[in-house]
Amino acid sequence: MKEIPAIDLSEYKNASTPKAKVAFYEKLLHAAHEVGFFYLVGHGISEELCDKLRAQSKEFFHLPLEVKQKIALENSKHFRGYTAVGGEYTLGQKDWREEIDLGLDQPPRGDEPAFMRLYGPNQWSDETEKLKKTFDEWQGKVNEMGFTLLGDDFYEHGKLIHYPGRAEMGDEYSADTQGVGAHKDDGFLTLLMIDEIAGLQVEAKKGEWIDVGYKKAAFVINIGEFLEIATDGYLRATKHRVKSPLKGQERISCVIFLGSKLDHKLKVYELPPQLKEKMRGVERDPHNPLIPTIGWNYLKHRLRSHKEVAQKFYADVYDPTNPASALKAGIGE
Repeated sequence: MKEIPAIDLSEYKNASTPKAKVAFYEKLLHAAHEVGFFYLVGHGISEELCDKLRAQSKEFFHLPLEVKQKIALENSKHFRGYTAVGGEYTLGQKDWREEIDLGLDQPPRGDEPAFMRLYGPNQWSDETEKLKKTFDEWQGKVNEMGFTLLGDDFYEHGKLIHYPGRAEMGDEYSADTQGVGAHKDDGFLTLLMIDEIAGLQVEAKKGEWIDVGYKKAAFVINIGEFLEIATDGYLRATKHRVKSPLKGQERISCVIFLGSKLDHKLKVYELPPQLKEKMRGVERDPHNPLIPTIGWNYLKHRLRSHKEVAQKFYADVYDPTNPASALKAGIGE
């Protein structure tokens, strides 16, 4: 595989016969099972809105650090807000990017179990009033697209991300050029909007990485850990990473991760016999245990990535000596 496939959502929306819908599902099934990543076109989200969000995100990231820190993530037990360059970790290495973490804006729902603290409001400031309005509109459109693909009650996590340039021409991917390290996404599906600057790479097979380039008016969709668990490996979450842009360049990504209610425990779907025989089982990775209870699996990722918030608001469940899950022994099992 040298490139990821493209799926046209308008083929599903405009399908007038059962046969046409089956043809769409077969294409989607191939992309999801064989690759785990695909471009989605024909989704109906306007390029004008997408360009507007990219531009306003870039404006925010160019603000002085003290202004961006008004909504610092370290002040939110819900893991919402701004993280400066080097403030997030993947596999113990600092990621060379800055970002705003967002989600569904909602009231808190209590502190127990600890993963319930993930529910809560986003952080905004006077300087982000325009960005908030644009993000809210874009978020609503992306969620509609996600419902079409997924059709599930969900908990949602989003990010607006800025990758500053620091790589030299010809640099191979390394810890020194890590925009974000190799990882699988939590959630069911990731809905990603990228720009023209290269950097996203997908692990096609063990140790073989391919570039995911920009495709006009397309979202990049990938399978998350929850679908891997729920299909017993028929669908596999695909590892991916981002290399820093070249010096003098910068990259903006906007992403929504669709999951489910935090107190849900994942069960394996009953697949048709022709699919069931292709189940590969959940990939066992000692560095990334997959936890069936959705809230604990989400929290695992947050605690590993944001140690300051983990220590400040999650001391009751956080174990910094357990890098695989960052949870104290027995929690989430």
